[in-house]
Amino acid sequence: MDYSWAWYEVSPFSAQGQRNLSFMLEGLLPTLSVSLAAFGVSIALGLVIALLGFIPWKPAKILNRVWVELFRSIPFLVMILWVYYGLPISIGIDLNIFSAAVVALALTDSAFEAEIFRGGIQSIGKDQLETARSLGLTPGQTMVSVVLPQAIRRILPPLGNQFVYMLKISSLASVIGFAELTRKANELTLIKYRPLEIYTVLILEYLALILLASWLVRRLEARLGSSQEGHG
Repeated sequence: MDYSWAWYEVSPFSAQGQRNLSFMLEGLLPTLSVSLAAFGVSIALGLVIALLGFIPWKPAKILNRVWVELFRSIPFLVMILWVYYGLPISIGIDLNIFSAAVVALALTDSAFEAEIFRGGIQSIGKDQLETARSLGLTPGQTMVSVVLPQAIRRILPPLGNQFVYMLKISSLASVIGFAELTRKANELTLIKYRPLEIYTVLILEYLALILLASWLVRRLEARLGSSQEGHG
């Protein structure tokens, strides 16, 4: 089957291409906004869920395991559809598109964040816990002052990977009409009927975004590593 390519539709060297590229790039800020907002919420929520697993109280441990297993098992596409269409009917909470995307992303990711925090906390040696106890620190003070600062440095790489994952699955927010990168590409495809050219540009957009995010994470890792060595 012969296909007549029309790269001029997405070429930065033609007026038509510049307009189309500008239209597609309008989805960049929404993609970043929803990913950053959801990532911040999921980190806070994941930390709380992880800490519940260390409380010597059975209901807290049960809540930890149920939360992690539940939200790790539900596909994000199903979650975002349920949040957007199900919450208004089930409990009367009517969310706009941005809020629904943030809630769905945060709930899904919080289960993974909780497991990341759990692994980081458990990696701290028991000798440090005993030292903190001998200094008269309470379990809460030990967690805040001794365990978490070290755990956060150790879990930064997987946290960075989760943010990259968040950027990628945010594309599924397009199914509820959120105007991020994928939604803008879909809209332009319906107008121009040039799916191969437009989706090729979409791939390049995500590639550039993910590579930049990965580079920033590596820079942060290196800075924290240098800071830790300086204090060592």
